[in-house]
Amino acid sequence: MGSGENGSTYLSALETAETYFPEQKRLVQRLFYVSEAFHSMCEDLAAAAQALAHVERLPETVREARRQEYAGLVEALQKEMGEAIAQSKVVMLRRSPPTGPKSP
Repeated sequence: MGSGENGSTYLSALETAETYFPEQKRLVQRLFYVSEAFHSMCEDLAAAAQALAHVERLPETVREARRQEYAGLVEALQKEMGEAIAQSKVVMLRRSPPTGPKSP
């Protein structure tokens, strides 16, 4: 990401994810710390969002193509992360074995 310090990059990825999913902040935090895949998505989202935020610095000849590319990445990551968040809310219920009368 460019900060050079592992701790600040770590927090920045979490903070970025929280800004994209403010209603699910607690779930985002939990997934960030327990799921390596989700953590990786947060880092990717932070990198893509940062690149999109700085697209104006690019040469005019590539600026619009990169804007579309980074916006597409952000959108795809948001969708994937949203699916992961929704999946984490699913509670698996098990049926207990039938407890009818027992035969002698």
